[in-house]
Amino acid sequence: MKNVSKKFPGVTALDGISFDIMPGEVHVLLGENGAGKSTLMKILSGVHKPTGGSITVGGRSYDSLSPKDARECGISVIYQELSVIDELSIQENLFVVNLPCKKLGPFELVDYGEMKCRTKALLAKVGLKADPETLVEQLSISEKQQVEIAKALAADSRIIIMDEPTTSLTSSEVSHLFDVIRELKKEGAGIVFISHKLGEIIEIGDRVTVLKDGTLVGTKDVAQVTQDDLVAMMVGRQISSSYQHENADFEKAQTIFEVRKLSRKDGKVKDVSFRLRRGEILGFSGLVGSGRSEMMNCIFGAEPKASGEIFLNGKKINSSTPYRAIKNGLAMVTENRRQTGFFHNFSIMKNISILPFVKRSTLGGIGGLVNRRNEENWAEEQKQRLSIKCYSTRQNITELSGGNQQKVILGKWLAADSKIIIFDEPTKGIDVGSKGEIYTLMRALADEGRGVLVVSSELPELLAVCDTIAVFREGRIVAVFPRAQATEEKIIAASTAEKGEISNDKI
Repeated sequence: MKNVSKKFPGVTALDGISFDIMPGEVHVLLGENGAGKSTLMKILSGVHKPTGGSITVGGRSYDSLSPKDARECGISVIYQELSVIDELSIQENLFVVNLPCKKLGPFELVDYGEMKCRTKALLAKVGLKADPETLVEQLSISEKQQVEIAKALAADSRIIIMDEPTTSLTSSEVSHLFDVIRELKKEGAGIVFISHKLGEIIEIGDRVTVLKDGTLVGTKDVAQVTQDDLVAMMVGRQISSSYQHENADFEKAQTIFEVRKLSRKDGKVKDVSFRLRRGEILGFSGLVGSGRSEMMNCIFGAEPKASGEIFLNGKKINSSTPYRAIKNGLAMVTENRRQTGFFHNFSIMKNISILPFVKRSTLGGIGGLVNRRNEENWAEEQKQRLSIKCYSTRQNITELSGGNQQKVILGKWLAADSKIIIFDEPTKGIDVGSKGEIYTLMRALADEGRGVLVVSSELPELLAVCDTIAVFREGRIVAVFPRAQATEEKIIAASTAEKGEISNDKI
């Protein structure tokens, strides 16, 4: 790609970017949310037409590519927001564009036997143990991600664009993905790898290109740069590694939120108790499926509880439904922002203002009036407070980068003056600069007396921002560490050990 530019109404998304990919290499594309990475890749995959510049693939030049051109050039994209079709089976997802067929007299029929055989081989290659005829809607997010990778392999792609491919994968699944990438390199494929996890970039990348505000910062060999070098190229400033107050002691602080003996009807949460004190950020660690997110969904009323009590500032509250939870001052920034975080057909302004209106509503949410001036004021206030990058709050939220979408989601809860905010994987798919902004905001919210609960699979994140870390295993809290005593080794050991539990009354 040479001197590629892209202009949208009111904004220049890309300004003269040049980028290349060689056979058998992993070329990392790095930058803050909104830097232009996804726009550049959408041009390469034929989703967007560039305003200027040219694209050359295999010696043939184009002013722009269509999706059909991109497929014929052997270009595949694995998007961060998955594009699998839930209603189809795994094998149908893999070959939906190019179904294997067989002749039966004058007729041509889908060869399901051939499709199943090829699907089994591809699933084995990506490490997914599932029947090819399984409907994709029955898979977990990480398994759907593996289907996406297998789909790219099924297309026999020469250039594979991976946009945040590891955000939904466990550490073992990430390790297997990297093995698959190394095999693809040996076969001569070129991989464009977009990630905000700097450790992964150093491990798997060959070259790295950094974008900032739609311009090219530079291209370096990964072997010649450190993580600090990459941060400096991306954001141009020092990023803090810790967001706690030194020597903070919460033992005598006021309890502002408490959960007592909470259990779910499906058994995914069992007799969980904890307290959150004023000024404290409480984090929850554990393996995938250990019960952390399941507990938060129960607290917020998204899943029914079998037993247990919830107290806010010493007063027992009813959060049996999300509506009741919102009315009582609870907020939840969910893990999957595109599915459960915002309304796709709403503007930034509408997404932010809907929660204050819901909180003020009556009759279960159907009674109340919309005030346009309040809508505009709430949206503008959160735009300024959270530094949301947009040219107007009337802009559709889907036009924003992932990090800015996350800020809008947080903004709606702040506009509703929520007292307890649950962050479930709060920086998933967000760049290092935006992570720092969100961590700083979390600390500011805790300092002003709001409750902050954090669920995260990233141990460095928990260690950087949380004052206390509780470890989940099999639906229970099995260990609690004050930050001064917490290490990655201790947390992992508690997550996987069979004994040595610490009782719930420690938190």
